[in-house]
Amino acid sequence: QVQLVESGGGLVQPGGSLRLSCAASGFAFSTYAIWWFRRAPGKEREWVAYISRNAALTNYADSIKGRFTVSRDNPKNTAYLQMNSLNPEDTAVYYCNAVAGSSNFWGQGTQVTVSS
Repeated sequence: QVQLVESGGGLVQPGGSLRLSCAASGFAFSTYAIWWFRRAPGKEREWVAYISRNAALTNYADSIKGRFTVSRDNPKNTAYLQMNSLNPEDTAVYYCNAVAGSSNFWGQGTQVTVSS
């Protein structure tokens, strides 16, 4: 059974940090690129970060560049999104998306709330 499960979200104060995890099972994780997206209340889904299959390539949205870092551990079938210097505009449900050609899996999302 294919699963992609995000975790690590929660409530954090402005300026704080969180690390999100995206745990995969049921498919060959190392052959999939990982995309992170987020959807804030009342807004469209926004792409956040990308990491290639072997982590050689990463890319970030301008809105989070320099604050977020994407990584992955293929032997553990897990991708990560380290989020630093969080601000209220980062409040959203964060999703990971595994993509390989026409194969595409989504997690259920994890809520991140940045508030004092």
